[in-house]
Amino acid sequence: MKEQIVNLQDLIFPWLMTHGIKIVIVVIGFIVLNSIVKKLVQRSIRVSVRSGTYVSKEAEIKRENTLIRICTGVIRISLLSICVLMILSEVGLEIGPILAGAGIVGLAVGFGGQYLIRDIISGIFIIIENQYRVGDVVNFDGTGGLVEDISLRMTTIRDLDGTVHHIPHGDIKRVANLSKTYSRVNMNIGISYKSNIEHVIRVVNKVGKDLAEDPTWKESILSAPQFLRIDSFADSAIVIKILGDTQPIKQWEVSGELRKRIKVAFEHEGIEIPFPQIVIHSETK
Repeated sequence: MKEQIVNLQDLIFPWLMTHGIKIVIVVIGFIVLNSIVKKLVQRSIRVSVRSGTYVSKEAEIKRENTLIRICTGVIRISLLSICVLMILSEVGLEIGPILAGAGIVGLAVGFGGQYLIRDIISGIFIIIENQYRVGDVVNFDGTGGLVEDISLRMTTIRDLDGTVHHIPHGDIKRVANLSKTYSRVNMNIGISYKSNIEHVIRVVNKVGKDLAEDPTWKESILSAPQFLRIDSFADSAIVIKILGDTQPIKQWEVSGELRKRIKVAFEHEGIEIPFPQIVIHSETK
Protein backbone atom coordinates (compact mmCIF):
# COMPACT_ATOMS: atom_id res chain seq x y z
CA MET A 1 0.00 0.00 0.00
CA LYS A 2 2.80 2.35 0.94
CA GLU A 3 4.61 1.49 -2.28
CA GLN A 4 1.48 2.43 -4.31
CA ILE A 5 1.22 5.77 -2.48
CA VAL A 6 4.90 6.45 -3.12
CA ASN A 7 4.51 5.55 -6.81
CA LEU A 8 1.44 7.81 -7.04
CA GLN A 9 3.35 10.67 -5.46
CA ASP A 10 6.22 10.09 -7.86
CA LEU A 11 3.77 10.49 -10.73
CA ILE A 12 1.76 13.46 -9.43
CA PHE A 13 4.51 15.73 -8.14
CA PRO A 14 6.56 15.75 -11.37
CA TRP A 15 3.37 16.41 -13.36
CA LEU A 16 2.38 19.27 -11.04
CA MET A 17 5.86 20.77 -11.25
CA THR A 18 5.76 20.77 -15.04
CA HIS A 19 2.29 20.68 -16.59
CA GLY A 20 0.52 21.90 -13.44
CA ILE A 21 2.62 25.06 -13.29
CA LYS A 22 2.02 25.66 -17.00
CA ILE A 23 -1.75 25.36 -16.49
CA VAL A 24 -1.62 27.86 -13.64
CA ILE A 25 0.42 30.24 -15.82
CA VAL A 26 -2.12 29.85 -18.67
CA VAL A 27 -5.04 30.64 -16.34
CA ILE A 28 -3.27 33.65 -14.83
CA GLY A 29 -2.26 34.78 -18.30
CA PHE A 30 -5.88 34.56 -19.47
CA ILE A 31 -7.10 36.65 -16.51
CA VAL A 32 -4.40 39.30 -16.95
CA LEU A 33 -4.68 39.43 -20.75
CA ASN A 34 -8.48 39.63 -20.59
CA SER A 35 -8.24 42.55 -18.15
CA ILE A 36 -5.65 44.37 -20.30
CA VAL A 37 -7.58 43.84 -23.53
CA LYS A 38 -10.81 45.00 -21.87
CA LYS A 39 -9.16 48.26 -20.80
CA LEU A 40 -7.60 48.74 -24.24
CA VAL A 41 -10.95 48.17 -25.96
CA GLN A 42 -12.69 50.61 -23.62
CA ARG A 43 -10.05 53.29 -24.15
CA SER A 44 -9.94 52.76 -27.93
CA ILE A 45 -13.71 52.99 -28.34
CA ARG A 46 -13.99 56.04 -26.05
CA VAL A 47 -11.40 57.79 -28.21
CA SER A 48 -12.54 56.62 -31.66
CA VAL A 49 -16.32 57.10 -31.35
CA ARG A 50 -17.32 60.63 -32.32
CA SER A 51 -20.75 62.05 -31.65
CA GLY A 52 -22.80 63.75 -34.35
CA THR A 53 -23.81 67.38 -34.37
CA TYR A 54 -27.14 66.75 -32.65
CA VAL A 55 -26.10 63.80 -30.46
CA SER A 56 -26.01 64.42 -26.72
CA LYS A 57 -23.22 63.29 -24.43
CA GLU A 58 -25.57 60.73 -22.86
CA ALA A 59 -26.37 59.22 -26.27
CA GLU A 60 -22.67 59.03 -27.12
CA ILE A 61 -21.96 57.19 -23.86
CA LYS A 62 -24.80 54.74 -24.60
CA ARG A 63 -23.29 53.88 -27.98
CA GLU A 64 -19.80 53.51 -26.52
CA ASN A 65 -21.05 51.21 -23.75
CA THR A 66 -22.90 49.06 -26.29
CA LEU A 67 -19.82 48.69 -28.51
CA ILE A 68 -17.60 47.97 -25.50
CA ARG A 69 -19.95 45.26 -24.22
CA ILE A 70 -20.10 43.49 -27.59
CA CYS A 71 -16.37 43.74 -28.39
CA THR A 72 -15.22 42.61 -24.94
CA GLY A 73 -17.70 39.71 -25.06
CA VAL A 74 -16.34 38.45 -28.39
CA ILE A 75 -12.72 38.85 -27.25
CA ARG A 76 -13.40 37.12 -23.93
CA ILE A 77 -14.92 34.09 -25.68
CA SER A 78 -11.96 33.92 -28.09
CA LEU A 79 -9.37 34.11 -25.31
CA LEU A 80 -11.27 31.56 -23.22
CA SER A 81 -11.35 29.12 -26.15
CA ILE A 82 -7.59 29.43 -26.62
CA CYS A 83 -7.05 29.02 -22.87
CA VAL A 84 -9.16 25.83 -22.74
CA LEU A 85 -7.30 24.33 -25.72
CA MET A 86 -3.92 25.05 -24.10
CA ILE A 87 -5.06 23.45 -20.83
CA LEU A 88 -6.33 20.37 -22.65
CA SER A 89 -2.97 20.10 -24.39
CA GLU A 90 -1.15 20.20 -21.04
CA VAL A 91 -3.52 17.59 -19.60
CA GLY A 92 -2.41 15.26 -22.37
CA LEU A 93 -5.28 15.40 -24.81
CA GLU A 94 -4.50 15.78 -28.51
CA ILE A 95 -6.11 19.04 -29.64
CA GLY A 96 -5.57 18.26 -33.34
CA PRO A 97 -8.53 15.86 -33.56
CA ILE A 98 -10.56 18.27 -31.42
CA LEU A 99 -9.89 21.11 -33.89
CA ALA A 100 -10.67 18.84 -36.83
CA GLY A 101 -13.90 17.76 -35.17
CA ALA A 102 -14.77 21.36 -34.44
CA GLY A 103 -14.22 22.15 -38.13
CA ILE A 104 -16.60 19.38 -39.18
CA VAL A 105 -19.18 20.49 -36.64
CA GLY A 106 -18.75 24.07 -37.81
CA LEU A 107 -19.33 22.98 -41.40
CA ALA A 108 -22.50 21.14 -40.39
CA VAL A 109 -23.69 24.14 -38.42
CA GLY A 110 -22.92 26.31 -41.43
CA PHE A 111 -25.30 24.27 -43.57
CA GLY A 112 -28.01 24.10 -40.94
CA GLY A 113 -27.43 27.40 -39.16
CA GLN A 114 -28.66 29.82 -41.79
CA TYR A 115 -30.85 31.60 -39.28
CA LEU A 116 -27.90 31.98 -36.89
CA ILE A 117 -25.77 33.52 -39.65
CA ARG A 118 -28.66 35.81 -40.60
CA ASP A 119 -29.02 36.96 -36.98
CA ILE A 120 -25.30 37.70 -36.65
CA ILE A 121 -25.09 39.63 -39.93
CA SER A 122 -28.18 41.67 -39.02
CA GLY A 123 -26.66 42.35 -35.59
CA ILE A 124 -23.44 43.63 -37.14
CA PHE A 125 -25.37 46.12 -39.27
CA ILE A 126 -27.47 47.23 -36.28
CA ILE A 127 -24.27 47.99 -34.35
CA ILE A 128 -22.44 49.66 -37.26
CA GLU A 129 -25.43 51.84 -38.19
CA ASN A 130 -26.05 52.75 -34.54
CA GLN A 131 -29.78 52.04 -34.86
CA TYR A 132 -30.20 51.74 -31.09
CA ARG A 133 -28.08 51.29 -27.97
CA VAL A 134 -28.31 49.72 -24.53
CA GLY A 135 -30.54 52.06 -22.52
CA ASP A 136 -32.71 53.16 -25.47
CA VAL A 137 -36.48 52.59 -25.60
CA VAL A 138 -37.42 50.81 -28.83
CA ASN A 139 -40.38 49.19 -30.52
CA PHE A 140 -40.07 46.13 -32.77
CA ASP A 141 -43.33 45.64 -34.68
CA GLY A 142 -45.48 46.00 -31.57
CA THR A 143 -42.99 44.67 -29.00
CA GLY A 144 -41.44 47.56 -27.13
CA GLY A 145 -39.36 48.24 -24.06
CA LEU A 146 -36.01 49.30 -22.65
CA VAL A 147 -32.95 47.74 -24.30
CA GLU A 148 -31.07 45.85 -21.56
CA ASP A 149 -28.54 43.95 -23.65
CA ILE A 150 -27.32 43.62 -27.25
CA SER A 151 -25.26 40.69 -28.52
CA LEU A 152 -24.31 39.81 -32.06
CA ARG A 153 -27.26 37.40 -32.23
CA MET A 154 -30.12 39.05 -30.37
CA THR A 155 -31.43 42.04 -28.45
CA THR A 156 -32.93 41.79 -24.97
CA ILE A 157 -35.61 44.31 -23.98
CA ARG A 158 -37.82 44.71 -20.91
CA ASP A 159 -41.31 46.14 -21.33
CA LEU A 160 -43.28 48.30 -18.89
CA ASP A 161 -44.78 45.22 -17.21
CA GLY A 162 -41.29 43.92 -16.44
CA THR A 163 -41.48 41.15 -19.05
CA VAL A 164 -38.15 40.38 -20.73
CA HIS A 165 -38.20 39.74 -24.52
CA HIS A 166 -35.27 38.08 -26.35
CA ILE A 167 -35.51 39.02 -30.02
CA PRO A 168 -33.15 37.51 -32.66
CA HIS A 169 -31.78 40.22 -34.94
CA GLY A 170 -32.91 38.37 -38.05
CA ASP A 171 -36.53 38.69 -36.92
CA ILE A 172 -36.33 42.48 -36.61
CA LYS A 173 -37.90 44.03 -39.70
CA ARG A 174 -38.70 47.51 -38.44
CA VAL A 175 -37.16 49.42 -35.51
CA ALA A 176 -38.75 52.46 -33.87
CA ASN A 177 -36.26 54.17 -31.54
CA LEU A 178 -38.22 56.34 -29.09
CA SER A 179 -35.18 57.87 -27.41
CA LYS A 180 -32.51 58.70 -30.00
CA THR A 181 -31.08 62.24 -29.89
CA TYR A 182 -34.24 63.69 -28.33
CA SER A 183 -37.84 62.80 -27.54
CA ARG A 184 -41.07 64.72 -27.99
CA VAL A 185 -44.22 65.54 -26.05
CA ASN A 186 -47.07 65.05 -28.52
CA MET A 187 -50.35 65.65 -26.73
CA ASN A 188 -53.96 66.12 -27.84
CA ILE A 189 -56.43 67.73 -25.42
CA GLY A 190 -60.12 68.37 -25.95
CA ILE A 191 -61.72 71.67 -24.94
CA SER A 192 -65.32 72.81 -24.99
CA TYR A 193 -66.75 74.46 -28.10
CA LYS A 194 -67.69 77.38 -25.82
CA SER A 195 -64.01 78.03 -24.97
CA ASN A 196 -62.21 81.17 -26.13
CA ILE A 197 -59.42 79.75 -28.29
CA GLU A 198 -57.05 82.69 -27.78
CA HIS A 199 -57.49 82.39 -24.02
CA VAL A 200 -56.80 78.65 -24.20
CA ILE A 201 -53.62 79.26 -26.24
CA ARG A 202 -52.32 81.77 -23.68
CA VAL A 203 -53.02 79.42 -20.77
CA VAL A 204 -51.43 76.39 -22.48
CA ASN A 205 -48.32 78.32 -23.51
CA LYS A 206 -47.90 79.77 -20.01
CA VAL A 207 -48.19 76.33 -18.43
CA GLY A 208 -45.60 74.94 -20.86
CA LYS A 209 -43.21 77.85 -20.26
CA ASP A 210 -43.54 77.61 -16.48
CA LEU A 211 -42.85 73.88 -16.64
CA ALA A 212 -39.73 74.41 -18.78
CA GLU A 213 -38.43 77.04 -16.33
CA ASP A 214 -39.12 74.92 -13.23
CA PRO A 215 -35.75 73.90 -11.67
CA THR A 216 -37.04 70.36 -11.20
CA TRP A 217 -37.92 69.90 -14.88
CA LYS A 218 -35.79 72.31 -16.93
CA GLU A 219 -32.94 69.79 -17.38
CA SER A 220 -35.39 67.36 -18.97
CA ILE A 221 -36.97 69.85 -21.40
CA LEU A 222 -35.28 71.08 -24.58
CA SER A 223 -38.13 73.27 -25.83
CA ALA A 224 -41.20 74.28 -23.82
CA PRO A 225 -44.44 72.47 -24.74
CA GLN A 226 -46.58 74.94 -26.69
CA PHE A 227 -49.88 75.12 -28.56
CA LEU A 228 -49.38 73.99 -32.18
CA ARG A 229 -52.80 73.95 -33.83
CA ILE A 230 -56.42 72.95 -33.62
CA ASP A 231 -56.10 69.32 -34.57
CA SER A 232 -59.74 68.40 -35.19
CA PHE A 233 -63.39 69.12 -34.44
CA ALA A 234 -64.64 66.11 -32.47
CA ASP A 235 -68.23 65.31 -31.54
CA SER A 236 -68.03 66.89 -28.10
CA ALA A 237 -64.79 68.88 -28.15
CA ILE A 238 -62.29 70.97 -30.09
CA VAL A 239 -59.06 68.95 -30.04
CA ILE A 240 -55.86 71.00 -29.75
CA LYS A 241 -52.32 69.66 -30.25
CA ILE A 242 -49.41 70.53 -27.96
CA LEU A 243 -45.77 69.81 -28.88
CA GLY A 244 -42.47 70.14 -27.03
CA ASP A 245 -39.02 68.50 -27.13
CA THR A 246 -37.43 66.68 -24.19
CA GLN A 247 -34.28 64.78 -23.38
CA PRO A 248 -34.37 61.12 -24.50
CA ILE A 249 -36.82 58.92 -22.52
CA LYS A 250 -38.11 61.95 -20.57
CA GLN A 251 -41.22 62.53 -22.70
CA TRP A 252 -43.50 60.37 -20.54
CA GLU A 253 -42.51 62.04 -17.27
CA VAL A 254 -42.85 65.51 -18.78
CA SER A 255 -46.20 64.64 -20.41
CA GLY A 256 -47.60 63.42 -17.10
CA GLU A 257 -46.57 66.58 -15.27
CA LEU A 258 -47.86 68.76 -18.12
CA ARG A 259 -51.28 67.08 -18.05
CA LYS A 260 -51.53 67.65 -14.31
CA ARG A 261 -50.62 71.33 -14.61
CA ILE A 262 -52.98 71.90 -17.55
CA LYS A 263 -55.85 70.31 -15.59
CA VAL A 264 -55.19 72.62 -12.63
CA ALA A 265 -54.80 75.67 -14.89
CA PHE A 266 -57.98 74.92 -16.87
CA GLU A 267 -59.98 74.58 -13.65
CA HIS A 268 -58.58 77.87 -12.37
CA GLU A 269 -59.30 79.68 -15.67
CA GLY A 270 -62.74 78.16 -16.17
CA ILE A 271 -61.80 76.23 -19.31
CA GLU A 272 -63.93 73.13 -19.67
CA ILE A 273 -62.54 69.75 -20.69
CA PRO A 274 -65.74 68.13 -22.01
CA PHE A 275 -66.82 64.53 -21.94
CA PRO A 276 -69.04 62.82 -24.53
CA GLN A 277 -72.68 63.85 -24.24
CA ILE A 278 -75.83 62.77 -26.00
CA VAL A 279 -78.65 65.26 -26.54
CA ILE A 280 -82.08 63.59 -26.83
CA HIS A 281 -84.93 65.55 -28.39
CA SER A 282 -88.37 64.31 -27.45
CA GLU A 283 -91.34 65.19 -29.54
CA THR A 284 -94.25 66.53 -27.48
CA LYS A 285 -97.81 65.90 -28.55
